[in-house]
Amino acid sequence: GNITMLLAQPPTITQQSPKDYIIDPRENIVIHCEAKGKPHPSFSWTRNGTHFDIDQDPKATMRPRSGTLVVDISGEKAETYEGVYQCTARNKHGAAVSNNIVIRQSRSPLWSKERNEPIRVQEGEALVLHCRPPAGLPPPIIFWMDINFQRLPQSSRVFQALNGDLYFSNVLKEDSRNDYICYARFPHTQTIQQKQPITLLVLNLDAVNETVAALFNETDFFNGSVEERKPTFLIPSGSSSSKMVLRGQVLELECITEGLPTPEVSWSKLSGEFPDKRTSIVTFQKILRIVNVSDADAGEYRCTAHNRLASIHHTIRVTVKAAPYWITTPRNLVLAPREKGQLICRASGTPKPTINWAMNGIPIENSPEDSNRKVEGDTIIFEEVQTGSSAVYQCNASNEYGYLLSNAFVNVLSETPRVLTPANQVYQVIRNNHALLDCSSFGSPIPKITWFKDSQSSTLEGDPYMLHENGTLEIYVAQALNSGKYICVARNTLGIAENHVYLEVKEPTRILKQPKYKVAQRNMNVVFECKVKHDPTLIPIMIWLKDNGELPDDERFLVDSDSLTITDVTENDAGTYTCIMNTTLDHDSASAELTVVEAAPTPAVIYEQPDPPTDLELTDMKPRSVQLTWIPGDEHKSPIHKFVIQYTDSLHDHGHWHNLTHVPGSKTTAHLELSPYVHYSFRVLALNAVGLSDPSNPSHMYKTNPAAPDENPSGVKGFGTEHDNLMILWKPLSGLQANGPGLQYKVMWRQKDVDKNWTSVTVANVSKFMVSGTPTFTPYEVKVQAINNNGIGPDPAVVTGHSGEDFPVQAPNSVQVLVLNSTLAEVHWEPVPPKTVRGHLKGYKVFYWRERSLHKHNPHRVEQQFLSFSGNKSHGMLPGLQPYSLYLFNVRVYNGKGEGPASSNLQFETPEGVPGPPSFLRITNSNLNNLTLEWGPPNDRNGHLTGYILKYQQVNNSNELGPIEELALPANKTSVTLPNLKYSTRYKFYFNAKTGQGAGPVITEEAVTIMDEGKCFRHTALASKTRLSLCSPLEDSPPAPTNPLDPSTQQDLNSNADIATQGWFIGLMCAIALLILVLLIICFIKRNKGGKYPVKEKEDAHTDPEFQPMKEDDCTFGEYSDTEDHKPLKGSRTPSNGTVHRDSSDESLVDYGGGDGQFNEDGSFIGQYSGKSSIRETAEAHSPVNTTTMNSFV
Repeated sequence: GNITMLLAQPPTITQQSPKDYIIDPRENIVIHCEAKGKPHPSFSWTRNGTHFDIDQDPKATMRPRSGTLVVDISGEKAETYEGVYQCTARNKHGAAVSNNIVIRQSRSPLWSKERNEPIRVQEGEALVLHCRPPAGLPPPIIFWMDINFQRLPQSSRVFQALNGDLYFSNVLKEDSRNDYICYARFPHTQTIQQKQPITLLVLNLDAVNETVAALFNETDFFNGSVEERKPTFLIPSGSSSSKMVLRGQVLELECITEGLPTPEVSWSKLSGEFPDKRTSIVTFQKILRIVNVSDADAGEYRCTAHNRLASIHHTIRVTVKAAPYWITTPRNLVLAPREKGQLICRASGTPKPTINWAMNGIPIENSPEDSNRKVEGDTIIFEEVQTGSSAVYQCNASNEYGYLLSNAFVNVLSETPRVLTPANQVYQVIRNNHALLDCSSFGSPIPKITWFKDSQSSTLEGDPYMLHENGTLEIYVAQALNSGKYICVARNTLGIAENHVYLEVKEPTRILKQPKYKVAQRNMNVVFECKVKHDPTLIPIMIWLKDNGELPDDERFLVDSDSLTITDVTENDAGTYTCIMNTTLDHDSASAELTVVEAAPTPAVIYEQPDPPTDLELTDMKPRSVQLTWIPGDEHKSPIHKFVIQYTDSLHDHGHWHNLTHVPGSKTTAHLELSPYVHYSFRVLALNAVGLSDPSNPSHMYKTNPAAPDENPSGVKGFGTEHDNLMILWKPLSGLQANGPGLQYKVMWRQKDVDKNWTSVTVANVSKFMVSGTPTFTPYEVKVQAINNNGIGPDPAVVTGHSGEDFPVQAPNSVQVLVLNSTLAEVHWEPVPPKTVRGHLKGYKVFYWRERSLHKHNPHRVEQQFLSFSGNKSHGMLPGLQPYSLYLFNVRVYNGKGEGPASSNLQFETPEGVPGPPSFLRITNSNLNNLTLEWGPPNDRNGHLTGYILKYQQVNNSNELGPIEELALPANKTSVTLPNLKYSTRYKFYFNAKTGQGAGPVITEEAVTIMDEGKCFRHTALASKTRLSLCSPLEDSPPAPTNPLDPSTQQDLNSNADIATQGWFIGLMCAIALLILVLLIICFIKRNKGGKYPVKEKEDAHTDPEFQPMKEDDCTFGEYSDTEDHKPLKGSRTPSNGTVHRDSSDESLVDYGGGDGQFNEDGSFIGQYSGKSSIRETAEAHSPVNTTTMNSFV
């Protein structure tokens, strides 16, 4: 950090040019070399292994306080300065060296002059059009185009090979053309060279026959059909070949064939499968491409070509070699005198690289002897380092395919501790969130960090605290009691330093009263409430959104501290409204929807849409404007709000009308701004509260002259679709925007901060252009300018985009895991260097899976999952873990292209948790007063079971619960019998398992002890109710009676029903019926004599019914019998409680009570009657009939 720059420090190279540095001969040579150190280092250079004396070369200079070398090559040949350069940065504590930087100038030579004779070929034959571009540095990118700079169409029959040649598996007549042009683009200088056009003439057999017949006086020389051919390999030839590729590079295998019909090509790997996400088959199946090659990609690959005549194969043996790559790079050491340390330099490659050490740029075997230093292969071990032995060590790992060079210093210092975190810093967090308190320190030896709180003397260790290696104190779940002053102490053998920081734990922001869904009539007012609770020390800011955007800029929207009021709502106000309460630390939000409906119509006045305007006239006609006037139509009792002016362009878009502008309803004229090169016709529509009028008749046509474009295409952007291209997209101009004929686009691009000059191409009728051969994920500046026959558009805006992404190349380091509880773990990693991402960093993915349970009874399951953590995160939570399990995981970085390599698999174990629910609970052996319960252990034990908990209670007929009984059961039991229960009683059981961490979820079950007597329960109600007898099978629980009667009462009621069958009672009823009949006859005679007497008609008095006993077989009521002719149907509704009452009148009245019921599936009535009558006690009413409710008169 900055503190180390205040102390003595050997040099460190901070910036250098790439190993292979291709320069532009038109610009100065700039070779970068920057370094830091204390004191600031001095710089020197070697060229081709010997000292490069900059002072003796007038063209070469070094920048001040820098090693960057600048060579002015104006007037010089760039070849003079080609060679191998190396920079050394030196101070009194050591010397660091750069890589060997090979300087070569870029070359883009011209195509050699040549005259291409026309190529004549018979239809159906194979053909190769050679490109043979001039050799350039770097090699050019080849593409074939026509004379109009349009790419030639390619297919599985016609395609470009990797060497740039254009292959025809067989030629067709339509392949004849005179503009086959090969272009070579040299990416470094952004120049394009063009080969002379090639003319191809394809002769069909009819033409050949005519030519030969004219020469030889023959009528037919060739057969009239093209002869088919079996497939043949052109590249590579033969049946097998071999290919070597370096690890990390791109493997491209090519398979080019000819034949008729066109052969189809397919690929397979004989020794395994293609790697997912790294494999693509391009150029119409002709090229197999594998990016970021690994050792596993070695093996035999087979290309198969077939048509309907034959199938042929070619096998390619691929070997993978590797330039050296790092396993462990040496890291800088800061040691105190007499401390120990080691530098480790581990690299791999194929063949295995050789490790060589140097000290201050000199091979270590030629450096001064040091008894405290020992070199053992890839490791240097230091024992009891001495003051003054600081130095920079270089590790060189090399094989025949390349080398790696790394500098690492050993700095011997004696320094008391210093705390680098600012003093009295205040940290604020929301309750229940993480809190991180920093204590960055420096010292030699490395200080040990301890933390204290307030005036407490004990160090902060263990739950809820965690001390990180860098001294940061973490509190997993911060609570209010964690607020206060914290003291960080840094201590080593030379001294002690401390720092004070403060933690404030704030209350979270919460919306207490959320806005609610509203339905409002148009022109009404609406209020959305949003009441919020927040920490009083935090400043809240309330924001309202409509449909996730800003509120309309309208004075009808009134925002208060805890509400939003909308006055005079319209249909446009409908939508979703969200209140967001923000503080500096957190936020909360809630949403509600508003629906606007039409107000109730008032039909007093009939409104209609206006009539269309008339008499359109154009005046004040200028090149870019015109004045339009009109006469309004009838408003139809609704004022006109505005006039809408529309136009049609008969030149570009005839018949389609577009809105141009609108003016208030009080105006009858409009000033219209026009575009060039348009044939305008105008029309006007009027709008009132009812709607739009019909359009007016069109105006006379007005033509504007063409002009140069006024604008450039919008939506310009640059992005890559592959790792080596840049796609430039834009939104084309419309015919109206073109301003004239001959619309084209000038597409320009250059590499940002690298290229000064723009590369450009002019295209037409397209909205995109592909730049090939770009470096991976490199920023480019792009712009697109409109051009037509009248000139060019304005200077276009520059947009920055990136060429295509590639997969990340490095896995995250320093991966660690912290198990927080039985279902939650936290993973930490060190973010990868930005350069290795090779694209837009999307985030990190943690792949994890449950390897097995730690309990022998639980099954083995592998369920791989992953969680994504967006952004440049360095840690993430893994929730929902299975307790008491072994998990494996790894971490990968990902960008827009995909995921990088995975880190090494790590494992962790989750502690015990509460168990899952028991797998089942059932009741067996139900007896009069006991029940047996059986159960199965939980499927997810989540630890060692310590037992079970059984709770149970009675449930009475009204579903009320009795007191709970609890029983603890051992873990090895799977059944229990509960004695001394009440017979014919319902019980509810609650059952769960437990581990050392507590009890798990409960499962419930209900059961009834068996009845001890009878098949039927009788449910008997008292006066004015129904007596209902229901049967209940022995094994079913009986319905509980609502009013149970003792046996004597039941017996009395049964005997009451028998009184209705006694003789004296029948005689009494007959006398009453006869008396009523006599009275009716008398009334009838009086009415016939002319007198009108009101007679209240009643139903006939009915005889006694015979009460039918309940059927014992199906538990339904039997049919009622009737002595009259009118019998009710079985199950029909009959009046109940038909008790006869006597009044002082001579007329007797029979009151009927109404009842509701329902029917069984067999039609038998199972309802109950509710009778209603006014009961009067008289001398004749002493019969038990008055208290028996089941007897009816029919």
